[in-house]
This record gives sequence, structure tokens and C-alpha cells, in this order.
Amino acid sequence: MVIGVVRHAAAAIVAILLALPVRAEIGPGDLTFTVTAERNGNAAPFSREMVLLRIHGVYRQQILLEEVIQPSLANFSWTQLGRDTWTKTRLPEGPTAIAFDRVVAIFPHHAGDFTIEPFIHRLTVNDEGVRKVVDVRSPAIPLSVAQWTKEGGGPDVKEPWWLPAKDVTITDSWSPDPETIKLGESARRIVTIEAQGMIAEGLPPRPVMRTRGILTFAGPVTRETSITPSGPVARATYQWDVQAGVPEIIPLNAIIIPWFDTVSRTMREAEIPARQIGGGLLDREEDAKTVAPVSPVMMGAAALLSFGLGLALVGFGGRRSRVLRLDRAARRSLRLAADTRNAAGFRAVLGTALQRLPELGDHWQADPAIAPRLSTLDEAVYGRGQATLDLKDLAMRLSRPVRMAVATRTQAERLAPLDGRGA
Repeated sequence: MVIGVVRHAAAAIVAILLALPVRAEIGPGDLTFTVTAERNGNAAPFSREMVLLRIHGVYRQQILLEEVIQPSLANFSWTQLGRDTWTKTRLPEGPTAIAFDRVVAIFPHHAGDFTIEPFIHRLTVNDEGVRKVVDVRSPAIPLSVAQWTKEGGGPDVKEPWWLPAKDVTITDSWSPDPETIKLGESARRIVTIEAQGMIAEGLPPRPVMRTRGILTFAGPVTRETSITPSGPVARATYQWDVQAGVPEIIPLNAIIIPWFDTVSRTMREAEIPARQIGGGLLDREEDAKTVAPVSPVMMGAAALLSFGLGLALVGFGGRRSRVLRLDRAARRSLRLAADTRNAAGFRAVLGTALQRLPELGDHWQADPAIAPRLSTLDEAVYGRGQATLDLKDLAMRLSRPVRMAVATRTQAERLAPLDGRGA
């Protein structure tokens, strides 16, 4: 099956190469070959920062055979991104031609002024019925690599890790939720770092997750690079099994990962969020318990007790509090929508839940850690922006219980409506 697909692809390429009619002779402009250096933010790169070389040829002659001869690229590491592509194209003056494209990522080793020597495309063409080998050269490219002069970080500092990218996002998932595990139990934590505009080999090693009271067992690290029309996207996934070693609540601090924004040319920070081991989400256990029948005597006693407490509290002003939280079904639906990256489904679940608990919506809109994420969600769903959305992090934040203050009224205020006065 695979051999058949490869043969089909090869046949398609041959058909494209032979698609043009035989020209009488090779004329000026029939064979053009260029290499363009794509600089991030249109600025000189720093060492170890990726620069894309976009190699492009346009040929009006029929191509029989071809070979790209690459210069040594001294002072650079390099890797080809994806396969070569051959397509038909129409020239501005009207006739058709064959277009060749290749993308190579290069990484300068150190600062300085360099020259990218010419690439050579060795073509075998049909020149008036005679096979002829022609070397088409690209112009040399000057490339300056800047010296790091900013405070902190930089490509030559071993710690923290140098991470130049167009954008960095982090997702953090646990199974089960770390708040539910008890002494001796464990949960699996999976953290994924995704960086736009770099390859996976440039992502940092597994972060250190160590604190008092837990045992951690590091799992495998997986890396992959996806090729997109705007450039590569790197992804690294880190895994730990975390076991509670003490019965108390164990806080896990956030892990900060600095990175260099290659578009704005500034340092930024991404965060693996803080969590806690144990001490929370007890309502799940309570929900699972079977409710035992209550005798009429106990119900009567409870009613009298509640009535007595109510009378005792009527005369006191001040504030009480209550805990609000999305129900278990809503939390599960949010996690499912986050796992499948279904932003519209996530927003629909949230809207239904807030119809029953509008106070939660007011609280989240006033929370500086949640309100911007809700705005980003609306932008993603209703198409008003292209902001990066981390649904798993948002689901985690919205699933936490919220303690809200409730104001109580004095006895006079409570009896005011009965006296005919405004409350």
C-alpha cells in the first residue's frame, strides 16, 4: 500500500516536471532560482534563533532531472522542513511555468556577520531536443547575527533555558485531580509545551518538579515538529507520576519558563500552574455515597434545631459565607470539551451552568486570573480574535469551589416589609 502511494506521488511529480512544452532554446529568465532569509520581526537574529531559508525556483523549460546542491552552511546548524514541492504556476506575462519550493531552517552558532553561499539547482533540461545539464545558482545572502545585550537570559546562558519562539503555550492535565488523592495514592501529571516558530529539539528538558511530601517518578519525554504554511510548530510532552507521601495538603509551586518573543523581540514568561495535592474536591466522595433514610423523629428534631438557630441569628447583623461550585456533571462536561479542544461546546456548557448559578459568573468576571481567559474564550468562539486559548487550564480554574460572602440583615430590616416600610 505504501509503495503504491509513493509510486503515485513520484508519477505525479514526473508529470509536473514534463508538463511544459519543449521550448526551442533556453532564454533569459527561463530558469530563475532564489533563496530568501526570513528573519523574525525583520530583525537580526540572535545565536541559536531559527532563521527560515525559503528556496524558490521558477522554470519555463521542461525539467527531466533535478538535484539541489546545498552549501556547507559553516557556522550554522540546519534541518530541512518537510518535502520539496513542485507545482504549476502562471507567470505575470501569461505563460505557465513550474515552481519548485524547499524550506530549510538554520540556527547560527554565535554572533557575527556571515554570508549564505549560493545554493545550486542542477537541472537536466530538453534544449532543442538535446538533454542538457544546467546549474542555476541563487545569489549569496549576507546575514548578521546580533550579540545579546539585554539584561538576563540570552542564548549563551545555560540557565534558564533559551527558548526563542513566536508564541509559547502550556497545557497541564492530571488524572485523577491532584486534590482528590490521599496518603500513598498517586496521580499522573502531563504537561505539554507548544512553541510556534521553532523545532522540537529546541524545547527545554523536562522541568524539575520537587517539593516536600511527594514522590515523583518521571516518565518519557516525547517531542514532535509539525510543519505549517507559517512555519514549524514544536511540541514537547513531559510526564510524571506523583504520589502523596504525607497526609497534609501539599502545595506545588508554579514553574516559570522564560522565553524570548521573536516577534516583539522581548523576554516573556510561560507558567506551569501551581496546584495542590490532597485537601479538596471532597464533594465527589459525598456525591457517591448513598443517602440513608431519615426517621420522622430525627427530621422533627432537625427542624426544631434549625428554627431555633434561625431565631438566634435574626437579631445579629454582619456577614456569612457560602461555597458555590459547578455541579459534577458540568465540571465533567467542561473537562471533556477541553480535552477535545471544543471551544464552542465549552462555552455552551458554561452558559447553561451559569443560568443556574449567575453569582459564579459575577465572581469570575471580577477575578483577574479568570476574566481575561473568559474574554479569550468568547473571542475564539465568536471569531473576534486569534488569541491563544488554553481550555484545560480554564476548566481547572472554573471547577474550583468559590467561597462567597453573604450579607445578613438586622431584625428591623427583616421586619420592615411587614411594617409597610421599604426594605
